Amino acid sequence: MRFPDFQGEWEEKKVSDILEFFPTNSLSWEQLEYSERELYNLHYGLIHKGLPTQIDLALCALPSIKESNIPNNYTICRNGDVAFADASEDTNDVAKVVEFLDCNEKKIICGLHTIHGRDKLELTVTGFKGYIFSSTFFRNQIRKIAQGTKIYSISTKNFSECYVNIPPKEEQMKIANLLLLIDERISTQIKIIEDLKLLKSTMSQNIFSHKIRFKDENGNVFPNWELKKLNDVLIIQGGYAFKSNLFNQGANKVIRIGDILPIIKLSKFSGTYSSETPNEKYIVKKDDFMMALSGATFGKVGKIKGEGIAYINQRVATFRTKQNLEFFYQLVQTDSFKNYINSIPAASAQPNISNDDIGNYKSYIPHFIEQTKIASFLSTIDKKIEIGRQILNTYTEQKKYLLANLFI
Repeated sequence: MRFPDFQGEWEEKKVSDILEFFPTNSLSWEQLEYSERELYNLHYGLIHKGLPTQIDLALCALPSIKESNIPNNYTICRNGDVAFADASEDTNDVAKVVEFLDCNEKKIICGLHTIHGRDKLELTVTGFKGYIFSSTFFRNQIRKIAQGTKIYSISTKNFSECYVNIPPKEEQMKIANLLLLIDERISTQIKIIEDLKLLKSTMSQNIFSHKIRFKDENGNVFPNWELKKLNDVLIIQGGYAFKSNLFNQGANKVIRIGDILPIIKLSKFSGTYSSETPNEKYIVKKDDFMMALSGATFGKVGKIKGEGIAYINQRVATFRTKQNLEFFYQLVQTDSFKNYINSIPAASAQPNISNDDIGNYKSYIPHFIEQTKIASFLSTIDKKIEIGRQILNTYTEQKKYLLANLFI
């Protein structure tokens, strides 16, 4: 995949022939702090999580080194320098790279478990190296040479085994600018999603604490909310203990803990199958909702939508009287409900909440029409968050495609 108007072969180079490497320090997080000081430090943990491929210090925050821990010898990073994380539990993240796009006149050094490199031949433009060292072509080479069992690592010597293809600087600039634009759009989209999540959290807290009240069509406030236990409103039923060796047999749909999504569409749900036929009370149907309140999926909730039925191996809640499904879906995601569940003493290392624990939770419940208004308002924000995630996924996949196909 090439930009128009560019022809000719790219120049193959050993990475060790391009980069000059400098010593790095081994300062731990305890020796760093987020404050304005003279010397800043790049910790490998920030490369794995927290920093974009291209670092602009006007936009990104790095910790500084506490005065008593400043090393005697160090090399200051320059614009265009790269830093690799030399270790990871995942081979996909070994040698994950960042490039200093703009140091913003700050003094920065590379720290624990990093490899600091600089283009000694001046073959590349600033902004290009971060992407070529993130390319699928380069990453595949790293995966083959990374050493270790539980922790995988590389050293500067490994870069003599890796090759990259270098285009003319004008083409490098085109590639870097395109990918930088996508990265900026990804960052913006993440910010949009985080802002929407904060809005949802704030509005939900204000609504369920009655600081915000909805009004009817005549502008009148609805009747006061009534304090009830969830057992007064819901029938909470535990799931059936299916035998794992019987899954993928028979013709009965079964929804398991890993199948719990925000919306479970029964009409499209293929699920898994069991030859067993449990009691009818273990059937889940439209307008029920499921809760996973144990283990790694603690707190997951799923609304049941679409025609059809399925058997379950998780808790399902059905309504005793006419209530709004979406309202209760929002209720059990509030901090108040989660804090209540977390306050229940665990019988083992993993949370394992009983049906009575859930049913004994007390909450003020509004009139059905106000439930509907609240549900509609909060679900609208949820939909915006989901759309935002879909857009983010599109940009992320686009970047992956380019990293796999732009670097020949």
